Amino acid sequence: MKPKHRRPVAGRRAAIALTGLATAAALTASVTSPAWAARGGGGKPTGDSSSTMTMELLNSTDGVVNHGDDVTFHVSTTATDRPFVGLRCYQTGTFIYDAYVGYFDGYMFEKDWFTLSSPPWVAGQSADCTARLFWFDKRGNEKLLTTSSFTVAP
Repeated sequence: MKPKHRRPVAGRRAAIALTGLATAAALTASVTSPAWAARGGGGKPTGDSSSTMTMELLNSTDGVVNHGDDVTFHVSTTATDRPFVGLRCYQTGTFIYDAYVGYFDGYMFEKDWFTLSSPPWVAGQSADCTARLFWFDKRGNEKLLTTSSFTVAP
């Protein structure tokens, strides 16, 4: 009888660990993805559209957008009934912040603001941020409506 080939125990443990990591990453992505949050039918286009987005400072003490401040956006669009704002920030070309908020009734999170802080954000340096107003189509693709850029003071 020919012996069966078996992986060494260390190889099997590594394969199990990698499978576990891949599963955990997939679950995390599916829970935190704004596309997942919009899957209750997705945004629906309504033909010709107009869209606006204005930022509001929530807790600034000096009227300037600063590191650590909270901001929200007032959005208006005729393009969809499920608009999102995605906010991305960079410091000297390094990606430091990415967050999403759904601005519609029934969005799965109550929070409708962004806190301008993250572990890679270097305090004492300014950041360049871009807010994107968009909606997700049925395939989970972002459909951009408008953008707005601003600088966050150190």
